[in-house]
Amino acid sequence: MKHFLRMLIQLCLYFYCKFLWCGLKFVMRKLTGRCELQRICLNTKPGALRTMKIETSLRNSKSKLLQTAVSVHPDAIEKTIEDIMELKKINPDINPQLGISLQACLLQIVGYRNLIADVEKLRREPYDSDNPQHEEMLLKLWKFLKPNTPLESRITKQWCEIGFQGDDPKTDFRGMGLLGLYNLQYFAEKDATAAQQVLSDSLHPKCSKFSKAEWEKKRMDKAIGYSFAIVGINITDLAYNLLVSGALKTHFYNIAPEAPTLSHFQQTFCYLMHEFHKFWIEEDPMDIMEFNRVREKFRKRIVKQLQNPDMALCPHFAASEGLINM
Repeated sequence: MKHFLRMLIQLCLYFYCKFLWCGLKFVMRKLTGRCELQRICLNTKPGALRTMKIETSLRNSKSKLLQTAVSVHPDAIEKTIEDIMELKKINPDINPQLGISLQACLLQIVGYRNLIADVEKLRREPYDSDNPQHEEMLLKLWKFLKPNTPLESRITKQWCEIGFQGDDPKTDFRGMGLLGLYNLQYFAEKDATAAQQVLSDSLHPKCSKFSKAEWEKKRMDKAIGYSFAIVGINITDLAYNLLVSGALKTHFYNIAPEAPTLSHFQQTFCYLMHEFHKFWIEEDPMDIMEFNRVREKFRKRIVKQLQNPDMALCPHFAASEGLINM
């Protein structure tokens, strides 16, 4: 009975708030002479906050046109904006900035949805050792991380040197498919110096603070490193879940002037690898068995940061240098 009453109260509150909000929007339209979309674009600065408000407004609209605007094909965005302006009786000649602002927001909204589809496609594609392209990417990963060390053969224990679990890395990509390999190669290629440093540190994080003699003198012989490649695949999983859950919207809507792309996602992965590595050393875990605890604590910190609508996770990457959300 109590459960039923609680459900009834929640239902009544929902309809009360819904009708109250609709009434408030109607009053605001009459008082200001502007629709909600106009008010958002006029009163909210460019970036994630504006785009998310536009997205919420479109999704919650009674109009089918506005509801479907968030899922149109990118090529149809311009026509969709014209239809919205016509529906809202807004003269584009008098309000040209509104069309520009809506276009920027819709490109981000639709682009985010398409990015999820692109990432999901890579995640679902398994690593195929009979595929020359897959094999080439894997061999390039080794070359980028170990440029001065030739790979003795395709199947070799050498792979453990960059953090794979066995002598054939293909088995480690099962969880994230090709997405894990794409991210690792991107990190190793585009940020080679940092990737090689993280790899080196991951073998013995505290060695950077002490010489080998000091390390042995202090008897810090407990293995507290981690497997670089395996952690990279795990951080890929973290980035993937942040993307699918919508948590990365604040980040992407702030750094991508139009549609976020796979490169933006991979740059975000690089940032997460940098930050997790620092976080791991700061946490000073006893051994690798604490990995899940440290990872979960790191995840919560990133999620909290992303709740800030002004947040941009990796401002040092080139993608964020031209923020132009009109």
